[in-house]
Amino acid sequence: MEIAILFLLVFGLLFAGAPVAISLGLSSVLFIAFFSRDSMSSVALQLFTASQNYTLLAIPFFVLASAFMSTGGVAHRLVRFAIASVGHFRGGLAMASVMSCMLFAALSGSSPATVVAIGTIAIAGMRQVGYTKEFAAGIIANAGTLGILIPPSIVMVVYAAATDVSVGRMFLAGIIPGTIAGFMLMAAIYVMARIKQLPAEPWKGFLEIVEAGKDAGWGLFLIVIILGGIYGGVFTPTEAAAVAAVYAFLVSIYIYRDMGPLKGMRWIEESDGRRSKTGFLASVYGISFLFVFLILAFFATDGVDAAWASPTARLIAGIVLSIAVVIAYTLWRGENARVNQVPAYLISGVPIWYRNLKANILRTPFCLSHEDTRRTTVGAAKTTVMLMFIIVNALLFAHVLTAERIPQAITSVMVDAGFNWFTFLIAVNILLLIGGQFMEPSGLLLIVAPVVFPIAMELGVDPIHLGIIMVVNMEIGMITPPIGLNLFVTSGITGMSLVKVVRAAAPFVMVLFLFLILVTYVPFISTALPYWLMGPEIVTR
Repeated sequence: MEIAILFLLVFGLLFAGAPVAISLGLSSVLFIAFFSRDSMSSVALQLFTASQNYTLLAIPFFVLASAFMSTGGVAHRLVRFAIASVGHFRGGLAMASVMSCMLFAALSGSSPATVVAIGTIAIAGMRQVGYTKEFAAGIIANAGTLGILIPPSIVMVVYAAATDVSVGRMFLAGIIPGTIAGFMLMAAIYVMARIKQLPAEPWKGFLEIVEAGKDAGWGLFLIVIILGGIYGGVFTPTEAAAVAAVYAFLVSIYIYRDMGPLKGMRWIEESDGRRSKTGFLASVYGISFLFVFLILAFFATDGVDAAWASPTARLIAGIVLSIAVVIAYTLWRGENARVNQVPAYLISGVPIWYRNLKANILRTPFCLSHEDTRRTTVGAAKTTVMLMFIIVNALLFAHVLTAERIPQAITSVMVDAGFNWFTFLIAVNILLLIGGQFMEPSGLLLIVAPVVFPIAMELGVDPIHLGIIMVVNMEIGMITPPIGLNLFVTSGITGMSLVKVVRAAAPFVMVLFLFLILVTYVPFISTALPYWLMGPEIVTR
């Protein structure tokens, strides 16, 4: 009886139009006040405990990093790199759009951000070469869902906080499924492209791939910092999120200069001579190589007690290799340059360095107060407050479930009814697919996870595998009406009606349904990397 009352309170408030956070929190308070032996003081205690959850601290930092990456011109560079890589296939521009979404997903952790950042560029590009608006919109709406499956993912952090599993293992578990989902969408596009005779972009050669990769390199390196730092044992996921936020700010403001007081200012001007450009770029590549080498070497050798792994040895090796890069670039790009002329080239690039460093230093005081920075941080703060308010109330709801032993009661009913892990996962998928049509992913996950997690543990389902199944269901929920968030975002950036967007996305939704079945019943896809690198998740029942 108590179970029915609690869930009637929650869904009654939801259908009455109350926000998810209010529905969860108010139903929990009312249940404790009138139907539970628990003390009302536990409400304050649980709210305080939830706010002290260290794992949740990663969310505001990942949101902020995503905001800076979405605001800057990273998306343009990723699209160019994707087109250079796969654009020459039949339907290549559409496949490049999916690849761009995969790459941006690894930077943002958010599906709507991925749709906005990539969709505004990719849909216009596809329209210019002959794709229909409906086809382009359907691709972006579906590919954008990869934002919560490919790590780092905000939804994965929410699941980890709700079930007390490892964020690091969840991030690892998303790599293979996210890659498979992307390639399944690309394969479907290729088949449709062959049938519809869609155009292919001209092959521009490997040099274009290198140039585009170099241009997008600073953005893509954020993936290395986050994942390399976590799995290299250098910092925790929460610390990685903080580093990612700072790095994204510096790249957007100082390196790409797509926002802030330096916006529009180019590093190299047309008036700069060829010799000066060569010397400047040689030094840039040398310094960049040293920066990347030292970070990767630190990740790779952290904890290794050997002379060759010492900071001094790493620094010497990095300097030597960086000098080699500088010499190689100068000989390649300089006019009949010789090794003994390298210093002269570097000196000729000093005026360019002076001009840019002067601009950076003089305008740095205005970076934090600039309108672009203010707008980005305020938007990230609003998103963070919304998510944290939902999470704190959801954790109070989870406390009520635990205190009343509701998951254990449901487990007993399901076991007595003959459920095993196979049939249980079918039930979970059906529940989440229906719920995903009406609720935002984080809110739905926080309601369902505390209920199904103990049942899954009792039936022998791996907690990381369960998490990936839930995330994939959340993906599909974001592109199914009436509340599919990606549908609304895609409708907004294309000007199409919601009905047209739903029809356009439908064929590719079927691909994600097939992917859900694959992930659900082939646990190896989700657990292979976490088991290999970190071992299985240990859950104390």
